[in-house]
Amino acid sequence: MKLFNAKNIGGSLLGLMLLFGTLMLSSTTAQAQYPYPDRDQYRRQREYERQRQIQIERERQAQLERERQIWEQQRNGTWNNGTWNNGTWDNGRWNNQGNRGRRGRNGDGYRNYGGSYELRQTALNSGYNEGLKAGRDDRRRGRYNPQGSGAFRNASKDYNSRYGDRYAYQQYFRDAFINGYSDGYNYGY
Repeated sequence: MKLFNAKNIGGSLLGLMLLFGTLMLSSTTAQAQYPYPDRDQYRRQREYERQRQIQIERERQAQLERERQIWEQQRNGTWNNGTWNNGTWDNGRWNNQGNRGRRGRNGDGYRNYGGSYELRQTALNSGYNEGLKAGRDDRRRGRYNPQGSGAFRNASKDYNSRYGDRYAYQQYFRDAFINGYSDGYNYGY
């Protein structure tokens, strides 16, 4: 009897190749069923981002509530440690008597920096409108920074030298910008 005949060797080789091929195919199929072995990392990253968005939204809501409280105080004229008090300007300080709580030369709540009526109105209108746009944009971006706007820093939109004093124009513009910004940011006008 021959131990090494061609039939035995050929059959053995064929069996080994068949076994090797089966093993290779089974590992490939197992891989195809779960092609992303590091999927947990992506899941963790998504969860982290979701939690971060929730935290940002909470902070934004808290900021809005603080601003609402300040707005209520301003409207009621109860904030006394700043520069306004819904009263009249008298001898270098505000008092709450007379002029029915008006402020400014037109009772519109803006200070009087001088200049012509045209300078004042143009600066107030332009500043408020620019602030409104900046407030809406920053609300969409989820940040609150009125002084960070280029329009606030320059404060010269629609300024013309025939109006007069540029400094007075900029002061009116910035005051109105802040009011417009808070309206755009808080209410999305």
